[in-house]
Amino acid sequence: MSGNGLDRMNRRFAAVLRNVKEVVEPALVKGAEEIAATQRQLAPEDTGALKDSITVTPPGQTTPAYSQPGGSRTAKDGEALVTVGNVAVRYPHLVEYGTSEAPAQPFFWPGFRLARKRAQDRIKRSIRKAVRTGLETP
Repeated sequence: MSGNGLDRMNRRFAAVLRNVKEVVEPALVKGAEEIAATQRQLAPEDTGALKDSITVTPPGQTTPAYSQPGGSRTAKDGEALVTVGNVAVRYPHLVEYGTSEAPAQPFFWPGFRLARKRAQDRIKRSIRKAVRTGLETP
């Protein structure tokens, strides 16, 4: 491949990478929001604090302190996190898995499983679109 052909191909690949980040990030966040909405529908009502503590963290942002699973951490590029819990709501795992005195009321993982496929499909579509758009760039 000549120098010109290689340069052209490198520009096209660079355009694809730019497009992927620009197009996929909103799809990630929207998918995470849908997962969180499903989890909120399944969460026990009681005071509403548990439902309100379900949070979506976009890339580059930090999850709330004491959130589960995993506690406070920063979402990487290409990653949107759905967590439950915060400083005031430290009991989501007890609701999800139950205790010796209270039965389990699963909402987090069932909500994730119910909404995951749709979120994955949206992300795949956005990646395909970004690649097509990037390859069309001269």
